[in-house]
Amino acid sequence: MKMDFDYLKQKRILLVDDEQALLELVVSILKEGGFQKIRTAKTVKEALEISASYRPELAILDVMLPDGDGFVLMEQLKRTSDYPVLFLTARGEDADKFRGFGLGADDYMVKPFLPQELLLRVNAILRRCYKGQNPLIRLSGSEIDLDRAEVIKNGERISLTAKEHHILTALFRNAGKIVTIDALCEAAWGDNPFGYENSLMAHIRRIREKIEKNPGKPVSLITVKGLGYKLVVEEQ
Repeated sequence: MKMDFDYLKQKRILLVDDEQALLELVVSILKEGGFQKIRTAKTVKEALEISASYRPELAILDVMLPDGDGFVLMEQLKRTSDYPVLFLTARGEDADKFRGFGLGADDYMVKPFLPQELLLRVNAILRRCYKGQNPLIRLSGSEIDLDRAEVIKNGERISLTAKEHHILTALFRNAGKIVTIDALCEAAWGDNPFGYENSLMAHIRRIREKIEKNPGKPVSLITVKGLGYKLVVEEQ
């Protein structure tokens, strides 16, 4: 079963273009593709102000802006944090593309564009730039570091077993949603998950002992009676 959550969809995106209709179109495309953390700006000045507090993890920039150009803006943005940049612009001359890539852009798209192509390129950039970088999962009483297979609670790092890691990964990829017992058994034991319900319950109990302040009254790993389990995460 393929989980419908991808941690890359949680990346913060800054979209800069001076055309309101284009901003609305791209935001709609990104949201249809599962991206929700999107901020927009129409000028270089506004983009720099937003970037200072929003800390984007991907920027999509037009080249032609009212108070400057996207090439200069990219250089300014990268002075504070070297996150990936995709140019989305009507400037399709080879000289512009060469300049963009020469300055360190990760991709360059020319308007008009196909919505699906934009999503494919955005996903490709994020997979390439953030491969193997799962976010630290903040819970009510602990944090989960999936890359290290550890729970951080009260300043202590607690190792996860392989099965616990598989279960928590499946829950996190559907954070805030119910994950069925069958789906969790499949995540932990593979394509033939039947008969593992009792084992799953034992693993859930041990996970709660590691992540919950009070394992007897869980607030992060919730049982949804008759359906499955849900992981409740704090705002990232």
